[in-house]
Order: sequence, then structure tokens, then C-alpha cells
Amino acid sequence: MSETTPQILEMLYEGKGKKLFATSDENIVVAEFKDDLTAFNAQKRSTQSGKGELNCLISSILFELLAQSGVKSHFIKRLDTTRMLCQKVAIIPIEVVVRNIATGSLSKRLGITDGLVLPFVLVEFYYKNDSLGDPIITDDHCQILDIIRTKEDLEILRQKAHKVNEILQDFFDKRGLKLVDFKLEFGLNSQGEIILADEISPDSCRLWDKQTNQKLDKDVFRQDLGNLKEAYTEVLHRIQHS
Repeated sequence: MSETTPQILEMLYEGKGKKLFATSDENIVVAEFKDDLTAFNAQKRSTQSGKGELNCLISSILFELLAQSGVKSHFIKRLDTTRMLCQKVAIIPIEVVVRNIATGSLSKRLGITDGLVLPFVLVEFYYKNDSLGDPIITDDHCQILDIIRTKEDLEILRQKAHKVNEILQDFFDKRGLKLVDFKLEFGLNSQGEIILADEISPDSCRLWDKQTNQKLDKDVFRQDLGNLKEAYTEVLHRIQHS
């Protein structure tokens, strides 16, 4: 690590896919990607050697891509194969889900044909609360739960989600991939600015091959469709070399 990298200190938090460590700079943390796999609100669990490394590499590439297009995130730099240096943020407990094609819970909930291209980009909010099963929520729910500062914050989340979708959809399309849907998380940095956080990887995005509709994301694990590491490696190969 370079001399400018702060000293890594104690672990602050361990989630399903990452560990978060404090550093000697109070405004900077280290995110370490794990090999653990979870699905269905952690009811299905496993591990896949190398999964954390793949997600770290893919997320780093995508955060750098977004930064070049003016989308601010917590990402500072990748330290090694499984760790990245990030701005410390206060996570907003809202999962912002962006959908271009109907599948998964949307198809089940509303009876929409799986694989149907939606007439417009759908942005949904889910309450980030494992004990409640991350329920879908409305703008009014967000205010009642007091998880936003003002209603304007929700419009900022929507605008940022749409911009991320435009950039990533074009990027993946040129690499033979359909961006079906994905989950974003945002946080408040030390200046109180809403910025992109967490990760962008096949753990949080549904990616299908444009020609075959082969799934190259965590649905491989959810639906027992084959080798997850091979699917993630294919995604990395396409975004690195195409």
C-alpha cells in the first residue's frame, strides 16, 4: 500500500458480503469483500472461493466508470484484490432498485411476464431492514419512518439512480450484456452530500447475455443454475477486455 493509505484499524461492521474497517483517518474506511453467498434474505447460504475478489474488481471498475461520468461515490481506490478504500458515509436505509426488464420479485408481485422489457425505467424503494424482509416502501413511508432528511432527498436518489442506469446500461450493452435490474445504496458523506455507496457487482445486478439470456449474476446461486464463479469471471472478462 502507498504511504498515503491510512492505517487499517478495528472492524466496524460485518455484513452479508463485506467487512468494514476503521482507519487512522476518521473519514475513510476499508471495505473487504467476502466469499460468502446469501439469498432469500439470508435463508440460503454458501461460500464460493474467489467471489469476493471478483466483486471487488468488478465494483472498482464500475465505480471508476461512474466517476468519469460525474457520479460521485464513496470509492477512493482499490487496495488489493479484495479490499477498497472508501469515504466513510452514513448509509441511508433505503435500497434503491432500478428495473429495465421484469423478473424476480416484480414478476411474482404483479404477475408481469418474466423477461418483459418495461415501457419505462422503474425505480423502487425498499426499507433496508432484514428483520422485516426489506419491504417495498413509498415516499410517504420514508417520511413516516424518518429515514430521510426531506422529501427532496428521495428525488435526488431517483435522479442519481436514473443516471447510473443510463451509464451502466450503455456500458454493458456494448459488452453483450443486458442490465436487467440492480440495487443501489447511498450514504451521506462528511459534508452531508448524498453519494453512491456499497458495491456494484453481479451480487447486486442482474446481468443476462444479450444473445442467449444466460444469467451471469447471483441468480446462478439463487436458482442453482451452475458455477457462480464462472459467471462472475465472464462478467469481469467482458468489462476488462471488450
